Amino acid sequence: MQSYERFSYVYDRLMEEAPYGEWVDLVQKEAATGKVLDLGSGTGECSIQLAKVGFEVTAVDLSEHMLSVAQDKAIQAKLPIKFLQQDMRELDTGEMYDVATIFCDSLNYVTDLEGVQNTLAKVYQHLKPGGVLLFDVHSLYKIQSLFVGNTFSSSEDDISYIWNSFAGEEEGAVEHELSFFVENEEGLYERFDEVHYQRTFSIEEYKKWLSEAGFDTISVTADFTSHPPNPTSERLFFRAVK
Repeated sequence: MQSYERFSYVYDRLMEEAPYGEWVDLVQKEAATGKVLDLGSGTGECSIQLAKVGFEVTAVDLSEHMLSVAQDKAIQAKLPIKFLQQDMRELDTGEMYDVATIFCDSLNYVTDLEGVQNTLAKVYQHLKPGGVLLFDVHSLYKIQSLFVGNTFSSSEDDISYIWNSFAGEEEGAVEHELSFFVENEEGLYERFDEVHYQRTFSIEEYKKWLSEAGFDTISVTADFTSHPPNPTSERLFFRAVK
C-alpha cells in the first residue's frame, strides 16, 4: 500500500458515483448506533456519512495525504471523527468496536497472504463480543476478466485520465497504471502518474482466514445484493461475527 500523494486531491472527483450510501446501509443493518472502525478510510467519505447518521467513528488509513483530506472534510462538517495513520496489518487503536469495515476493495491493497491474515486477526482483537466485520473485495473474475488487459478512460473539462490494467506477478493480482491530466489555476493541464497494485483471493481462502482469526458466523454475498456470489459476480461482500 502507498501514500496517494496528489491522487488524494482528485480522488473524490473520481469517486463521485461511488455507492457510499449502500455501504452505510450495510453498517446500519448491524447497529443503529455504536462505535465503528473504518479501515482503509481514504478521503473519509464513508466515515463522514457514518458519523452523520450517529456512529462514533475511528478512521484508519496508511496514507497521510488521504487522511489530511479526510480530516479537512470532517472539520468543515463539524464531525468528531478520530483519524489514525496506521497499517491495517499492524492495527492498534487501543479501543474496541461494535462494527469494523474495510470497504471499497481496500483489503485488495494488502497483497500478501500473511498480510491479509494479520489484518483479519487484528480486526478480531478490536471487536467487542458479538461485533461484526464487514468488508468487500474484487472477485477473481473481475480481476482476471474485467481488469487485466483492459484500458479505461475519462475526459472532463478539468480532469481526465487514462487507466491501463496489467496482470500482476501473483495469481489474482493486477497492476493499474493511471495517468491524470488536471487543469491548474492558469488553465494549463498538469500530468501525474500513479501505479496501484491489488490482489484478491478465492472465497474459500477468505472464509478459511476468517475462521482461523476466530470468527464464527461467516456469510458471503455479491454486488450489493443479498444473493450469494455467482461465477460472474464482481464485488464480494463478507460478513463475519466475533
